[in-house]
Amino acid sequence: MKKFDPLNGNLTHYLFFTGKGGVGKTSIASATALQLVDNGYKVAMVSTDPASNLQDVFEMKLPNKLTAMEKAPGLFLANFDPVTAANEYKESVLRPYKNVLPESALKNMEEQLSGSCTVEVAAFNEFAHFLTDEKVDNEFDYIIFDTAPTGHTIRMLQLPSAWNNYLDENDRGVSCLGQLSGLSDKKEMYEKAVQTLTDDSLTTLLLVTRPQRTSLKETIRSSGELSDIGMKNQKIIVNGTILDFDDEASKSIYEHQQADLSEFSDFLNSSPCFEVPLSSYNISSLENIRLVLNDVQPENKDVDLPDDDFPSINTIVDNLIDTKKKLVFTMGKGGVGKTTVAVQIANQMAERGKTVRLITTDPADHLSYFNIDDKNINVNHINEKTALLDYQTEVLDDAKKAMDTDDVDYIAEDLRSPCTQEIAVFREFANLIADNEDDVVVVDTAPTGHTLLLLDSTQRYAAEIKRTSGEIPQSMIELLPKLQDPEQTEIVMVTLPEPTPVYESMRLNDDLNRAKIAHTWWIVNQSFFATKTSNKFLKVRAKDEIEWIEKVKSISNGHFAVEKWNPNFEKDFLKI
Repeated sequence: MKKFDPLNGNLTHYLFFTGKGGVGKTSIASATALQLVDNGYKVAMVSTDPASNLQDVFEMKLPNKLTAMEKAPGLFLANFDPVTAANEYKESVLRPYKNVLPESALKNMEEQLSGSCTVEVAAFNEFAHFLTDEKVDNEFDYIIFDTAPTGHTIRMLQLPSAWNNYLDENDRGVSCLGQLSGLSDKKEMYEKAVQTLTDDSLTTLLLVTRPQRTSLKETIRSSGELSDIGMKNQKIIVNGTILDFDDEASKSIYEHQQADLSEFSDFLNSSPCFEVPLSSYNISSLENIRLVLNDVQPENKDVDLPDDDFPSINTIVDNLIDTKKKLVFTMGKGGVGKTTVAVQIANQMAERGKTVRLITTDPADHLSYFNIDDKNINVNHINEKTALLDYQTEVLDDAKKAMDTDDVDYIAEDLRSPCTQEIAVFREFANLIADNEDDVVVVDTAPTGHTLLLLDSTQRYAAEIKRTSGEIPQSMIELLPKLQDPEQTEIVMVTLPEPTPVYESMRLNDDLNRAKIAHTWWIVNQSFFATKTSNKFLKVRAKDEIEWIEKVKSISNGHFAVEKWNPNFEKDFLKI
C-alpha cells in the first residue's frame, strides 16, 4: 500500500472521514487539514462526532462556529456537539405533546428520542446547515468533516414518509426514529445536502480502518451501506500498520496485521487504498499532528515505564463466583474484544466447576473461532439475521393492515435501525435465558441501556395504546427485572486504553445508570502496558495508556481489570 498523501490524492472540495470509534479518524483528518494549509490552501474542518477529541488534538476550546487556528494560518475549526443538539431537538419534539398525551405516552416518546439514532439525525442536521452554506462553500478550498453520516440516516431522510404528517397524526406512538417528526421544514436543505454527498465530483468518502479483522469487517459494511445510497467516491485509509518488530509482542502484532490485511485484500483492492504507519508518539499537539503524514518520522527513544501491576480478569471472575451471579453480560463498542472477554470468563468459571451457558448475539459469530470444548460450557449462537427477519416480518404484516405504501416503507427503513436489531436479538436470548438451568449465563454482546429502557417504556405504553411494534413475549418482560437486580446480574464494561473507546464506554455507562441496570466491573482490554514489552516503539504507546487506565480506575471506583495484548492469543483461545 502507498502511504496516504493528501497533496497527491485527487481530493474533492468536501472530504468526509468516517470509521468506527478509535480507528483514528480525527487524527488523520487533522493531519490532512494541516498538510493542506501548510501548502497554501484554506481549509474548514468540522467535527460532528459525539466522542470528538478535536479540541484535545488542537489544544484549544472549539465552539460550534468556525474559529481561526492562529498557529496554522488558513485553518478554521468548529466542533458541533450532536449530543447537545439531540437534547435540544428532543425537547422541541416533545414540547407540543406535553399536557396533551398521557404521562406514560410522553415517557415512551422521550425514550424513543434518547438513542443513538436521534444523535445521528441531530449530527446530520448540524452539518447539513454547514454543507449547504454558500458562503462557506465559496470561502474555502477544502471542507473536511470528521465523521460522515450513516447510510441508514440518509435513507430515512430520502423516504416520502419522513416529510408527511405520519408521525404527527398516528395514534400508535412514535417509532424508533420518531425524531423525524420535527424535520418537516427542512426538506429542501436536506435534499441539497444529500445531492452534495452523492456527487463524486464534489465529495470524497475516506474510510479509516485499523489493520484488524473486526475493524475491516465494519469498514466493509459501512462502505457498502454508503455506496448503496450513492456515496461511491471512496478511498480506504489503513491506520496503524506496524513496520518494525524486535520482541514477541511487536512480532505478533505485525504477523496478525499482515494476515488480516491479506484476508480482506479483495476489498482493499476495490478502491484506492493507502496506509498510515503506527505512530509511537501521542497525537495531541500541533507539532505531532504535522508528523503523522510525514515520510520522515522521529527516532524512537526509550522510555521508562512504572512497575504498576493492575488487577487481571481473574479478580472479576473471583467476584462473580463469590457473589453467585446468574447473568453476566460483556458490553462495549465494536472491536474492543467483548467476545474474547466473554470466552475467558466462561472458561474460568467452568474450570471452577460452574455449568455455563455461553450465548452470542454477535452477527459475526466470533465464537466459532474459539476452542470451547469444556463439558461444563454449553454454547448457543443466535442468528441475528433470522431473528431480525422474523421480527421485521411480524411488524410489517401488522403495518400493512393499517398504512399506505409510503408509510410502510418508512416502517421498513425504521426496522433497519440499530435499536430494532437489538430488540430482535434481545427477544431471542430472553427466551434462551428463561429456559436455562445452568449455574450462570454469559452473554457476548449485551443490549444497550437505551434498548432496555425502550422495551420498558413500550411495555408501559402498550397497556394504553396498541402499537405496531410486535408483541413483547413474557420471557422478555420477566428478564428486565432480573437485569436490574444486582444480586443476579453483572454487566462487564469492556474498553481499550485509548481516548475514544473510553469516552464511548462512559456514554454506555450513563445509559446503564439511566436504565438502573446492575453493573460494577470494567475491563481495559488489549493493553500494551500490561505486556511489559521491551520494544521501544510499543513502550511509548504503553506509557500513553496509563492516563486512560487511571481514568477507568476512577470511573469504576477501583472495580476494574487490565488484560494485556496477548501475543499467544491464537494458541490460547483460537482454533489453529
